[in-house]
Amino acid sequence: MDSGLDFDSFARLARARRTHMIVDRDRPVGDDVIGQLCELATWAPCHKKTWPWRFASLTGDARARLGEAFAADMADRDFGDEGKREKTRTKYTRTPNILVVGCAPDAKPTIHDENRDAVAAGVQNLLLGATALGLASFWSTPPLIDSPCALDLCGFAADDRIVAVIYLGHPNGTVEVPVRPTPAVTHLT
Repeated sequence: MDSGLDFDSFARLARARRTHMIVDRDRPVGDDVIGQLCELATWAPCHKKTWPWRFASLTGDARARLGEAFAADMADRDFGDEGKREKTRTKYTRTPNILVVGCAPDAKPTIHDENRDAVAAGVQNLLLGATALGLASFWSTPPLIDSPCALDLCGFAADDRIVAVIYLGHPNGTVEVPVRPTPAVTHLT
């Protein structure tokens, strides 16, 4: 099969991906680009074809409402101190776009786990796509993966779980290349 992309080009793309939020806060990523990235995420392996990914794109005031939603549920559960909740209220406004990626559950534990794996693989597709488009990205873990207020704000079902909160923007700076350890590989024959 000819993918049209050689290994060295793909490796350069993967190695070029940086995690950062050094972005132009006044220049949002267009809805069409967000749609392309979400579609790309759906090409991740999905063992039982459950299509578990959920997406919500937040811009403008919706980003602050996401912070308020998380902070409300954090207070409700006595999760984190007030300083952590206050930071949560404002941190999603650091980039012009926030993409919340959720995952549908499954009653069978193995499929439930595979769904999350598929969504995580989809997030990597999305991040690589963002890099290919010249965007900055940052994959953040939500304070609560099952935040009722945040799930409702995003239009997700009450039993969905949030896998990623992705910060997106047009970069206006760079970050250093991180050092990666050489992987330890066990070869068996």
